[in-house]
Amino acid sequence: MTTPLAKLTQIPPTVAAVADYEVLARERVSPGAWAYLDGGAADELTARENRAAFARLHLRTRVLRDLTNGNTTCELFGTRLRAPILLAPVAYQKLAYPDGELATVLGASAMRMAMVVSTQASVALEDIAQEAQTPLWFQLYIQHDRDFTLRLVRRAEAAGIRALVVSVDAPISGLRNREQRMGFAFPGGVEPVNLRGLMPLPRATGEALFDSPLITRAATWRDIENLREATKLPLVLKGIMTAEDAERALVAGADGLIVSNHGGRVLDGQPATIEVLSEIAGAVSGRVPILLDGGIRRGSDVFKALALGASAVLIGRAFVHGLAAAGAVGVAHVLRILHAELEATMVLTGCRDISAISPASIRQAGLRT
Repeated sequence: MTTPLAKLTQIPPTVAAVADYEVLARERVSPGAWAYLDGGAADELTARENRAAFARLHLRTRVLRDLTNGNTTCELFGTRLRAPILLAPVAYQKLAYPDGELATVLGASAMRMAMVVSTQASVALEDIAQEAQTPLWFQLYIQHDRDFTLRLVRRAEAAGIRALVVSVDAPISGLRNREQRMGFAFPGGVEPVNLRGLMPLPRATGEALFDSPLITRAATWRDIENLREATKLPLVLKGIMTAEDAERALVAGADGLIVSNHGGRVLDGQPATIEVLSEIAGAVSGRVPILLDGGIRRGSDVFKALALGASAVLIGRAFVHGLAAAGAVGVAHVLRILHAELEATMVLTGCRDISAISPASIRQAGLRT
């Protein structure tokens, strides 16, 4: 088995785009870790489609516009952000880099971009918050022990978290065949430290998934309603892929939605997130902010998502590749590239600020609905 290369201490001049980090990252982690960090569910059709769908959308240029005092700033839940780009919650980042989430938050802070911390982070929430010089959100998996879940929420509140992101699309783990084929197992020192003290679920007595404690104790809409009552933090539901669920989320008290198919890591065969964004935005009609993740590798992808109704986007694999290649410097560089590309796209389409980006900014002939 090939030994991973040493992490980069400076960025090669050949790195011109976010995609250039992919090969650099793959060379610098173990094959098993790469299968976990970069792989998708089953045949990985959805993971690939998330990226391919952006290529079917074309930009419409408008010329000779006054772009004086242009900017990329936006506001979400009372916090002014430098750009509508956030780091998505990614578990076990020590698989990518020894410092894990501590390196990521340094990179995010250097670029003044917000970060969403995973429940399954390999560094304690409080330690990440102590290092942060940028807004933090916390991603929550509702645990089978609801009291433990509430304690996680209270920890997030005490740490200064600005919003609570509840993942609602993964009551079970995806069937990630690439990991299975690699025989992936977590190495020593990589664990979900924020879940220490959580008692394990009872063992299933049979083979039927529907009868297992994993399903019988899975979260429902009532849990979302209970969370809404339990915290004053903005409540954002991640994993919404239909207009029907978007409407139900608003009834349950959600303050925001994230259109997400979990990066194609849970259920293969779903459409790309960018393909369902318009449907969900139409149903929501501006009542709450909508964010999107899945497949973003260019600043122009960010622009396209904003044009179709997103208030902001989250990036996952893109920053993980930077992290795996070069730690905090790689994360910051990925964000810098995306930000610069977003600015260039806005200038060349005649959009002075985020509010100027609209459905008229792109051609949707290639969008499947």
